Amino acid sequence: MVLKATLRPDIDFRRRAAELTERMDDPDCDLTKLHRTYAQFAAVNALVSGWWGVYTGQIRPYLRRDQAATLLDIGSGGGDVPRRLAYWAAHDGFRLQVTAIDADARAVAYASSLGTAANLQFRQAFSGDLVQEGQTFDFITSNHLLHHLTAPELTALLEDSERLCRVAVIHSDLERSALAYAAFGVGIGPWFRGSFIREDGMLSIRRSYTAPELAQVAPAGWRVQRQWPYRTLLTYQAPHA
Repeated sequence: MVLKATLRPDIDFRRRAAELTERMDDPDCDLTKLHRTYAQFAAVNALVSGWWGVYTGQIRPYLRRDQAATLLDIGSGGGDVPRRLAYWAAHDGFRLQVTAIDADARAVAYASSLGTAANLQFRQAFSGDLVQEGQTFDFITSNHLLHHLTAPELTALLEDSERLCRVAVIHSDLERSALAYAAFGVGIGPWFRGSFIREDGMLSIRRSYTAPELAQVAPAGWRVQRQWPYRTLLTYQAPHA
């Protein structure tokens, strides 16, 4: 009954609510709540983001113990996803150097305050900055970034990703659905208090693409995969990977 009540009959989930704005994107939002949001993202992502499966299935098979590799995480937020990727690779005996960038100085400051590692660095930058610098990386990743972007920003991100990538690009995001909205509102959101997790999480679902929508806007050469639960992977393989 609670799940049914949370479905919100006034919301049309057939349409992306791209006009909505998440609280954490507000430059004047409460900094204490923002930091708590970054901290709680680690638990939320561990529950629903599926990065262990992405790492073992789409990154680790390309790594070699006799050769160093590089990974760029775009829109890294609180830094928990690139931190996990760096840890997993090091634990498995691979030399994977991870660079995590975010356009928001608050996110970079928070992630850096938790400490770095020999194979992990945080930096305030846009993907276009790294293209202009002539940098390239073996892997490009992002988590919950695509739904934040306008159409021109998404196009620019994917173009930058192709230019920066030597092996593979993996952009992971939510998939919009009424059931995902209700399940998050009832099963996950209420556990994370004193932050923007519940409010912004439900807005994020409404702003997110469905798999067919994402396939429609993706350039040639990109592939859309569904990932449980209610997630999409937008991936690209470099021609000579």
